[in-house]
Amino acid sequence: MRPLLIAAAFLAGLAPALALTPEELLKDPALEARARAISAELRCLVCQNQSIDDSEAPLARDLRSLVREQLVEGKTDAEIMAFVVERYGQFVLLKPQLSGETLLLWGSPFAVLLIAAGLLLRRRRAAGPAPEAPLTEAERQLLDKALEEPRV
Repeated sequence: MRPLLIAAAFLAGLAPALALTPEELLKDPALEARARAISAELRCLVCQNQSIDDSEAPLARDLRSLVREQLVEGKTDAEIMAFVVERYGQFVLLKPQLSGETLLLWGSPFAVLLIAAGLLLRRRRAAGPAPEAPLTEAERQLLDKALEEPRV
């Protein structure tokens, strides 16, 4: 059983490496390294939690090919990223840039937390301390008895 688990873990670790097919590789190692770096920053629009470099989805394969074609044409990394973002939007970036378009996206979790904290503080201040109820006659007699007994 243990060798089977080790083999499964090994194969699972190879899955991202298997996403890139041999025919996709560029002959120039420097261009291939740039292509891999760019692909690692782009989100697979099908998988959404993987880069296009790790994904086996057909759309990810198409995006990898697009990146490699533009590299062969001599475009810079910045030009390629700008082209892909223009075509697919900020969502295609695994780490979206902070801009006017994404400010609401980045700030909304903090805004929700601040509003919730403000509401909780407001509720506590409005409620104030609970008023003390007067002692009942039975409680008063028990208190008087306790105070009269000598301490040991």
